[in-house]
Amino acid sequence: ASFTISLRTVDNITVMIKLRHGVSPSCQIRVKNVIRSELKIKPGENVTFTFTCSNPEKYFIMEIQKNIDCVSGPCPFGDVHLYPPGLPRLNRTFIWDVKASTKAGLELKFSTPWLRQIEPGETCPDVVSYNINSCIDTATVNIGTFCRNGSVSRIKLLGGVIMSLHLPWDSPLTTSGFNIANRASIKRLCIIESILKGESSITLMSPNYPLGFPEDELMTWQFVIPSNMRASVFFHNYSLSNCERKEERVEYYLPGSLSNPEVFKLSDSQPANIAGSFNLSLQGCDQDAQNPGILRLLFQVVVQHPQVDENVTHLVDLSKEWNMTVTIHFEGWPSRIPLMSEPICLICKNPRTCDRVLTLVSGAVYKISFLCKDLSRLRITAEKGISCVDIRWCQRKIYSLLVPKVITQLPIRLHKFIWKLLAPDLINIEITSPSLKLQQHVPEQRCNTSYSYSIVSATPETELNVGVFCPGGSIEKIQMRNNITISLKTFGKGFLNESNHQDLKMSFVPHIKDECTFTVSPDPKAKVYLQTPNWPYGLPPYVSISWYVVVPSKQVAHLGFSKDRMGIACETGRAYVNIKEETLGAEETVRREDELLPEPRNMYHDFWVNVSNCKPVDKTQLTLQFWVTFADKQIDLRVIIAVVAGAGVLMAIGLAVCCVKKKKKKSQNPMVGVYNPNVNTQVPGKQGLFTKGRKNNESHVYAVIDDAMVYGHLLKESNGSVAPEVDVYRPFDGPIGSLPPSPPPFSFRKDIKCSPNTEEPLTLTDTDHDTYTFAHQKSGQSEDNGDTNEKNNADTSTSLLENKEQDDLVE
Repeated sequence: ASFTISLRTVDNITVMIKLRHGVSPSCQIRVKNVIRSELKIKPGENVTFTFTCSNPEKYFIMEIQKNIDCVSGPCPFGDVHLYPPGLPRLNRTFIWDVKASTKAGLELKFSTPWLRQIEPGETCPDVVSYNINSCIDTATVNIGTFCRNGSVSRIKLLGGVIMSLHLPWDSPLTTSGFNIANRASIKRLCIIESILKGESSITLMSPNYPLGFPEDELMTWQFVIPSNMRASVFFHNYSLSNCERKEERVEYYLPGSLSNPEVFKLSDSQPANIAGSFNLSLQGCDQDAQNPGILRLLFQVVVQHPQVDENVTHLVDLSKEWNMTVTIHFEGWPSRIPLMSEPICLICKNPRTCDRVLTLVSGAVYKISFLCKDLSRLRITAEKGISCVDIRWCQRKIYSLLVPKVITQLPIRLHKFIWKLLAPDLINIEITSPSLKLQQHVPEQRCNTSYSYSIVSATPETELNVGVFCPGGSIEKIQMRNNITISLKTFGKGFLNESNHQDLKMSFVPHIKDECTFTVSPDPKAKVYLQTPNWPYGLPPYVSISWYVVVPSKQVAHLGFSKDRMGIACETGRAYVNIKEETLGAEETVRREDELLPEPRNMYHDFWVNVSNCKPVDKTQLTLQFWVTFADKQIDLRVIIAVVAGAGVLMAIGLAVCCVKKKKKKSQNPMVGVYNPNVNTQVPGKQGLFTKGRKNNESHVYAVIDDAMVYGHLLKESNGSVAPEVDVYRPFDGPIGSLPPSPPPFSFRKDIKCSPNTEEPLTLTDTDHDTYTFAHQKSGQSEDNGDTNEKNNADTSTSLLENKEQDDLVE
């Protein structure tokens, strides 16, 4: 197709056709059989041309520039037309360069649907955009880039203006969409008018954004708001320059204000809930020539209907709280920034101070209100710090980690409550839950409550994620070293009811050995799963964790591990699992990382499980899980029969001795202990408590016999001058073993008298079951000394028992 462009001289229009940047010149322009890669048509010229391809829009763009002089000649007020007609269908840019005096600024008026400012690099939906630049002397300031369908209705500029309209090659637009309305001195860089009708939201930027607002300049935005609507201003992105003189600020002319203009810093919360039209001005300063910095501002204006409950206030009394902040925010804060088009929820601490995020601090009383149609989109996040300053005072205090009622009574869902617990050197922190106790959240035993606690211990070297816990478990106490962060997080709406039953408490305790110690008191009917902290990433190197498991007196615990090995290899040090019952003489079970973990076993007393990590050789870390179940202790009938039989024998011996003493009460000779092979005071079923000693014979068991009956003939032969060589009982005062000795048999107790009113001997208790022994291994002795002594004593006693008096006594 052939195109003809005729330009009149008086129009002062220049047309330029040139190749698009980065496109190969496979298509060219032919003018009178002359091939060109670009074409420039000046005012007064008439040119006919064709393209050498059928799709020139892929290769060429067009610029149409019109110069308008409003300084030396009359200014052409009215609509600005797209001229000349009959242009080829190329991507084209119309440029109007209007010269004007700074004493008589220009006003550009836009036809509906007006304009909407966009950020640099953003594209308009229809690819039709306007770019406006202000020209003051030789300086050019970019007022902004705009799309159609917005709220910007007019722009007044100081001095001249360069207006650009970018149209795609297939755009049906036939009018420029603006006119030059007037000339008026405005004494500032520009005034941008924005008309908002109904509920809406707009975003605006300072000139030259984001490169920086001109030094010591002033500009104004005028917002036309219906009187029955409410407007709020939010600064989303701003920066400040380095001022030598004056101060950067924003000024508001607000309807009904008695102190116009109201001055704010850019860092302040901006006015909200404004009833009617208002002005906002941005004032720069004289900048430091060496380091000027950048002043820029991106803000949002939201217009909405008055809320029904905007006059409903909620009292938040934090006057008695200490070191606590409460933040009310939209859902997803701070990781998610709400879209400009989303319905807005505002929190107000007074009628003019509202924001999407409001932070309240302890020590004050607030009356807040909400400008929000749907309060379910709001959340509360609170944080409280507890520290120990005076060790003597804080070690005696128990702190309740409860969510204050002033928070739970608000019509906003609590998202998270954080306690930051700071402990001084050599002081650790203890967390308890006396009534509810805590359950560790593990894959086999998940929490299903309306809230949970996430506990993190911050050591000087690393941060240890202790785990997630919820109420209703078996963990009574957690002791941790260094500082602790506890985060209560809610799920659903059930926390409002369950918050009345919180019982989490903390206190400062003396230094503990391990990084973390758990005290576990399980329900006898439950199966409890416990796992190492920092799951599933593994324990940090050289960290030691302990569990103290309480076993009910009538129960036996069954302990097992979820895997057969630790699953790590150590580069430095060794990793250990230690198991030991909390009873004297208990053997300790120890396994290294290169050994199999213990098989499931029964634990009859309270016991410890300790896991100590090494420095692993690769990225695989130590993760360990174990479980505990309970069962009733099985009562062995043979043990009961043996105990009863033993008690009967002891009772018979006691009665016999008492009767003999009654017959021989004239004799005052001291009683001596003589071996009696027919007496057995050892109770079956307890032999596992001893490792060495005379437990397999009865050489240490004695009965009390009147010495006159046994040794009378010896005393007569020696005239009482020779003491008999017999084993006489004396109280034990040597070293003891792993278990304390049991009390001696009843026959040895000096306070037992044989009389008609003598009470029955006490029945054996649990502590009486342990066998009494005289033989204890001393330091330096071999393990067989006890057995040797037993043999010697047995020989001596046997020779004595062969006397006739012994036979008579037995008869």
